[in-house]
Amino acid sequence: MLVKKDIGKTITIAGLIFIILGIIFTAQSKSVIGPSSSFMYANPSWTVNGSVLFVIGIAILLFGVVFWRISPK
Repeated sequence: MLVKKDIGKTITIAGLIFIILGIIFTAQSKSVIGPSSSFMYANPSWTVNGSVLFVIGIAILLFGVVFWRISPK
């Protein structure tokens, strides 16, 4: 069974994963990384998707950190 502190850590890690994916999606859509044969490469709609994912990741990360800090020890 997860205690509240473990849930805060899990939420924080999930937020970090969302942030990393958002950066990767945005960079690939801007032709910075990835193979040119990818469907995301130089595709402007993935710039929007990556940015949205990044912002959601920031919100999840902040929620996780706050939840982690206020949970009983």
